[in-house]
Amino acid sequence: MRYADGPTTEVEILVHAPVARLWSLITDIGVPARFSTEFQGADWLDAGPARGARFTGRSEHAAIGRWETTCVVTKCEVNRVFEWAVGDADNASALWRFELEPSVDGVLLRQWCQIGPGPSGLTPAILAMPDKEERIVERRLEEFRVNMHATVEGIKQIAESTT
Repeated sequence: MRYADGPTTEVEILVHAPVARLWSLITDIGVPARFSTEFQGADWLDAGPARGARFTGRSEHAAIGRWETTCVVTKCEVNRVFEWAVGDADNASALWRFELEPSVDGVLLRQWCQIGPGPSGLTPAILAMPDKEERIVERRLEEFRVNMHATVEGIKQIAESTT
């Protein structure tokens, strides 16, 4: 799995709550910070959520330190998809997405992420150790999966406790 290939990961969970309640949670850019060990919060720079709106996200990682990124909403389909690019929308360092899929049993909440194709915090490590690129990418995707799982579990708990 190479960085240039745009590797992805996703998690999903079934939630027993109205889709509109989930929509309000996934488009509240501060909610994931309640559950993630890395993502620390965000603030809108433009009126959001809306396609083209920007926000500043704050993150922290033991190996990387603290950083801020500007993100831009690339998809905003009410009660369905909320997606944003980290950095340059045309050459993002990552692309993140929440999707809602109503079913007879509830709403399937999915969180998805793609690393790259633009440079990111992984780029220096990959350049320094090109022979370990696949391990570096897989480890980072696993870190993402752990936080994504905690995030969708947390959103499920909030959504179901308020219905």
